[in-house]
Amino acid sequence: MDFTEVTLEREDIFSGRVFDIHKDRVRLPDGKEAFREVVEHTGGVCIAAVDEYRRIYLVEQFRYPLKETTLEVVAGKLERDEDPLDAAARELKEEAGFTAMSLTEIGVFYPSPGFCSEKLHFYLATNLIPGKQNLDEGEFLNCVRMPLEEAVEKVMQNSIVDGKTKALILMVDRLI
Repeated sequence: MDFTEVTLEREDIFSGRVFDIHKDRVRLPDGKEAFREVVEHTGGVCIAAVDEYRRIYLVEQFRYPLKETTLEVVAGKLERDEDPLDAAARELKEEAGFTAMSLTEIGVFYPSPGFCSEKLHFYLATNLIPGKQNLDEGEFLNCVRMPLEEAVEKVMQNSIVDGKTKALILMVDRLI
């Protein structure tokens, strides 16, 4: 069966710096109509930076919607039409201060496909060359290094709560 929903009409609701929102009237596979509220997002990159000692570099940062500090993989938003590999290299340098001699895409992740178009590109960064962080204006974070096994344990204990971080840590643990 074809489950495709056909857009009949689109109403733009909000246009912001990080995302846009629209409401669509759609035709369902059975011919009936329904409405879909959609958050349009340009997507992003998530980088698991792992050194030769199986230590992963994560960032601590305050997340305003949660009103708490989280521990996450290096990540950032894609600019419109930006190549994800270029964005991954940029974010790794900005947030962790590293250049990776090997930066490999290992998968994609859709955080909330029921209402959001955001697609995250997952990367494994190895053969790291240390440098200096170059944070964006208004960006405050701390880079933390820990054994990959400890990060996996934090995922399993739910002390790492960010979904993209959980998924990427577990993927990288299986890959290396």
